[in-house]
Amino acid sequence: MKEVTKEVYLKWYEDMLLWRKFEDKLAALYIQQKVRGFLHLYNGQEAVLAGALHAMDLTKDKMITAYRNHVQPIGMGVDPRRVMAELLGKATGTSKGMGGSMHIFSKEHRFYGGHGIVGGQIPLGAGLAFGDKYNGTGGVTMTYFGDGAARQGSLHEAFNMAMLWKLPVVFIVENNGYAMGTSVERTANHTDIWKLGLGYEMPCGPVDGMNPVKVAEAMTEAIDRARRGDGPTFLEMKTYRYRGHSMSDAQLYRSKDEVEEYKKIDPITQVLDVILDQKYATEEEIEVIDQRVKDKVEECVQFAEESPYPEIQQLYDVVYDQENYPFTPHKL
Repeated sequence: MKEVTKEVYLKWYEDMLLWRKFEDKLAALYIQQKVRGFLHLYNGQEAVLAGALHAMDLTKDKMITAYRNHVQPIGMGVDPRRVMAELLGKATGTSKGMGGSMHIFSKEHRFYGGHGIVGGQIPLGAGLAFGDKYNGTGGVTMTYFGDGAARQGSLHEAFNMAMLWKLPVVFIVENNGYAMGTSVERTANHTDIWKLGLGYEMPCGPVDGMNPVKVAEAMTEAIDRARRGDGPTFLEMKTYRYRGHSMSDAQLYRSKDEVEEYKKIDPITQVLDVILDQKYATEEEIEVIDQRVKDKVEECVQFAEESPYPEIQQLYDVVYDQENYPFTPHKL
């Protein structure tokens, strides 16, 4: 695994804090009705992304996930201002304001969504990996889904084909314990989701999803295996979300005390503790980072709010262009 240095810890802290504050601001904008539709926040799960990015090669590796997908493209290199603009439905957004919260995409940065159909991205991730194997790119696809989606039949079909063809894909279930609002204990007769890989003789196992070092270690091994041509791995990231499934979730299925207990192992706090204990940065230097993150989030909000809404013409431009039907000329 690439060494976890002082610089890595400082980057992890700043990145994860930006993701957290970015989504905290989205929650506020949602209450103001500036973000419409659904809004699924990632608060608490940031170490899963931070650790994975440390292990990935962002020049060729891909990522695909479900609808809890705002911070992943930022981590992959997408301008956070464009992500914010997309959430506000503006023309400067990643999908020109047409995708919204659940459908962030960036082909340029190899981030392939953002999928609203539960489990729909699992076979798509296998398909992206098939493309890499067919074309010999050397890339690996990180395919994320939640514990609720692990009960979908498409998972088993994708696992079977991925093993049969030794596809360069890493399947990652982010088990935050409750799916949409039903605990893992109530959805199956087993609670170790990672064991689903055993039926396909797929390398699999649990990972501490609240610690980016543990995530990076597991992801490095899985990515190396895939890149060697040895096929997929299935990892269960045991994590926790501090907010509800979506902004409309009343969270009646868990207690406030439980949430507070999990906040004691907040991934951002864990990283900050290492930074301070190892004297990687002073309190004053941390304050500088905190202010830089705050300023960046405000810059994103200003950019999004000042951006225009899409023109009506765009409804036609993003569908298809038919040569023998000249009545809807495209401008894109």
